[in-house]
Amino acid sequence: MSRIGNKPISVPAGVEVSIAEGNVVTVKGPKGELTKSFNKDMIIKSEAGEVKVERPSEEKIHKSLHGLTRTLIANMIEGVTNGFSKSLEIIGVGYRAAKQGKDLVMNLGYSNQVIVPEIDGIKIDVPQPNQIVVSGIDKQAVGQFACEIREKRPPEPYKGKGIRYVGEYVIHKEGKAGKGAKK
Repeated sequence: MSRIGNKPISVPAGVEVSIAEGNVVTVKGPKGELTKSFNKDMIIKSEAGEVKVERPSEEKIHKSLHGLTRTLIANMIEGVTNGFSKSLEIIGVGYRAAKQGKDLVMNLGYSNQVIVPEIDGIKIDVPQPNQIVVSGIDKQAVGQFACEIREKRPPEPYKGKGIRYVGEYVIHKEGKAGKGAKK
């Protein structure tokens, strides 16, 4: 029994949820609009300021989709009301980021600067030269874009230099032992 899937999703004031043919859910709110298509087997109902998701049977696939569908709709509602953001930090001597127009320009120890353009629905902010904040209304898109920025210079295990999420713990390895080291 899905405990998450059975919870109704409350729709805050100023948010409009519409369900079209074929389980296409559109959520409009103060920050924007999101549309997503869900599995046709799921039963999605919008009534009296809340959205409910039900499953047609107790089959394993329906149980799996039940909680997933409910969580995705809840994330859509959360995104158009408050939005999502991911914070990244840059660690390393000479490593820094700056915003030039709509592009994120980073010096990451390579011979050339790394330039990442802003995409639709995603906003990049650089409050300090060693911090990057990625924000938007789609949780999946924000996480994916933050991951792509992190891939430009992932944290290395010996000194910890690179781009990491705020609060991410990087396991440090011990360096290579010298000539006189005993086993």
